[in-house]
Amino acid sequence: MPSKFQVFRGQGLSMEAFEKMKKTKGGLMSFNNFLSTSRNHEISLQSYARLAAFDADSVGILFIMNIDTAICTASSTPFVNVKDIGFFDDKEEEILFSTHTIFRIDRIQCIEDKHTDRLWQVNLTLAGNQDDDFSKLTAHLRKELDFVGTGWSRLGFILIKLGEPAKAEHLYQLLLEKASSDRYKAQYSGELGTVYRRIGEYSKAITFYEKAVDIYKKMSPPSELKLAISYNNIGNVYNNMGEYSKALSSYERSLEIRKIALPPNHPDFAQSYNNIGSVYYNMGEYSKALSSHERSLEIKKITVPPNHPDFAQSYNNIGSVYYNMGEYSKALSSYERSLEIQKIALPPNHPDFAQSYNNIGSVYYNMGEYSKALSLYERSLEIKKIALPPNHPDLAAPYNNIGSVYNKMGEYSKALSSHERSLEINKIALPPNHPDLASSYQGIALVYANMGEYSNALSSYERS
Repeated sequence: MPSKFQVFRGQGLSMEAFEKMKKTKGGLMSFNNFLSTSRNHEISLQSYARLAAFDADSVGILFIMNIDTAICTASSTPFVNVKDIGFFDDKEEEILFSTHTIFRIDRIQCIEDKHTDRLWQVNLTLAGNQDDDFSKLTAHLRKELDFVGTGWSRLGFILIKLGEPAKAEHLYQLLLEKASSDRYKAQYSGELGTVYRRIGEYSKAITFYEKAVDIYKKMSPPSELKLAISYNNIGNVYNNMGEYSKALSSYERSLEIRKIALPPNHPDFAQSYNNIGSVYYNMGEYSKALSSHERSLEIKKITVPPNHPDFAQSYNNIGSVYYNMGEYSKALSSYERSLEIQKIALPPNHPDFAQSYNNIGSVYYNMGEYSKALSLYERSLEIKKIALPPNHPDLAAPYNNIGSVYNKMGEYSKALSSHERSLEINKIALPPNHPDLASSYQGIALVYANMGEYSNALSSYERS
């Protein structure tokens, strides 16, 4: 067997599984069972992939896998040549790999076929657990988990990271009920605050974060860094609620504590500058926002691995600043860089993808490419519907944006329906003076104006 070789695998995938794979191009994937492959391209294509393409419920996939035996050795990925016992005798030249073999997805392209458009080629490269990006990211996440604690607490942290806050809520409620020390009561209260912020229950989030602050202040000595985290978290909630002066005050209080307690380029500073940048952005102070986000990105480049999801957040935020400054090409570049990192670092339906698709859609909307914008807004909405409860405030924005596209395309009934759904969610989830309510009313007013219903348009403008 040569040190580097190719093997092939033909199989069917459900449409849903294939769509998920397309979204993770450039990222890592693994096969959870023993992996049967062949050295014979034609048998893999014609006898497996092509046959699967004619199943109404599946897509035919030909995997082309590049194997380096040095990586197999380094990552303890065993394989065996079983050509003498394959179904096609020695023609198939079957190679069997161990379970959980890890590959990087290099390329996905359609195979031209006169009889079907559901035949695809997917090029993979063996990565193993020694892949540089994979190793760095795993090591960094392990450090984060060490900081969180052990056991069940780590599980809750992972559930939040994976975009499963409802599952984390149940776990942290149980842990809080059983907590015997102030340290754990404060920790689990803070984690519950994060859960409630993620699901849009902001008053509950503030309550639990403030409980954590009260406990940390009474501890002897006071836990300064935990206080910094708590003030930062409270700032996040006020930012979500549109109370920007309170958010800025909380973020700056957190930053002051960190400047005293931490070395200059500690990764926590990246979080502080990022959040302060977000408030300035929401207040329309874009030069201050850009400066803060760029400072955050500089620190991340020193302290975290290249494909950590926190980088995606920074590029996304910088893109949003450029977008609001009208610099659409710079915005698109930053948003697409953010999406590339997310595809490598996050599971396919993570809520962060929704934000990226929404933002890229907004750039195309402002460039007048409405069909592209609509497609991206709808992808954003699909992911949010999976990840969030029905009336979460984050669902309002994609409905509002979809309404704006339909309005531009002259489909006024669809536009009105989308804007009204956005308004309905905002009324449930947000305080009466939140600026997003004004956006919903303005969207409705524009549609009525275009329909010639000027009294309804005026009424909506006045409410905004």
